[in-house]
Amino acid sequence: MAEAETGGTGEIREKPAGAWTKFRRGLLKLLVAAAIAYSMAAGYMYLNQRGFVFVPSGELVTPEDKGLENVSVELVEMADGTKTTVWTAEPAQDGLPMVIYFHGNSSNLSGRWQRFKMILDSGYGLYAPTYRGYAGSEGSPSEAAIISDALEHFDRAAAGGTPVIVHGESLGTGVATAVAAERPDAGLLVLEAPYTALVDMAFESYPWLPVGLLMKDPMKTRDRIGKVETPVLIIHGTEDAIIPVEHGERLFEFASDPKDLLIVDGAGHGDLWKRGLWDTVRDKWTGIQP
Repeated sequence: MAEAETGGTGEIREKPAGAWTKFRRGLLKLLVAAAIAYSMAAGYMYLNQRGFVFVPSGELVTPEDKGLENVSVELVEMADGTKTTVWTAEPAQDGLPMVIYFHGNSSNLSGRWQRFKMILDSGYGLYAPTYRGYAGSEGSPSEAAIISDALEHFDRAAAGGTPVIVHGESLGTGVATAVAAERPDAGLLVLEAPYTALVDMAFESYPWLPVGLLMKDPMKTRDRIGKVETPVLIIHGTEDAIIPVEHGERLFEFASDPKDLLIVDGAGHGDLWKRGLWDTVRDKWTGIQP
């Protein structure tokens, strides 16, 4: 409160507030403004977080448009009635495996056609589902929904007794690991540029946010991979600017034996297939066969 003083004329005047009082008032206003800005930023990230994790785009073309004439398109109804699109092709001969492929977070299924061609050219079968909310499928993506769907897809792919390789790409590595943890009859788990957890990546990108409290889809691969009994193959590039190679290295430590880790020097996030990934997978599969 300002002090009062009496002037020579007898009138009473207030002393101006001291510098410390003004500083405290200014600091309080600044703190309130900062708290409001922080709350707004945190609220925005919470409400829009799935738009950062799941980034579907583009039109889903047909396999024939990409030269994959032997690939069929199926519209598969999930347990809750949601319809999802799957590209499928049987192995060229008995004894060869089916690759169930869980794709990354961007684009759509047809953006992986060159990879699918390499799989098919090897004589292996293909079962490639697309996630809810992506081109060709209904619904909205979430960790719980896409893992539930993935387990159903695995059961369909393995129903005929064909051996199954579970392959996860980027976002799909968390999905693939969740499937392999629940389906010990999988023949091989392949993780291409994996993460320890989506919540770990979020913390690295936004250390100023309480991401552990805000994250709806933490996708903790590190907590699931130790439950995987099937052989695990992790492949990561040293120049991956999306998911740092340290994630693949740490995830390898969490995995149980038998496991293998291939670090590709100079490889980025999307060019592992150009640097021999598929040859490595085939060699691994051949090596674990009785």
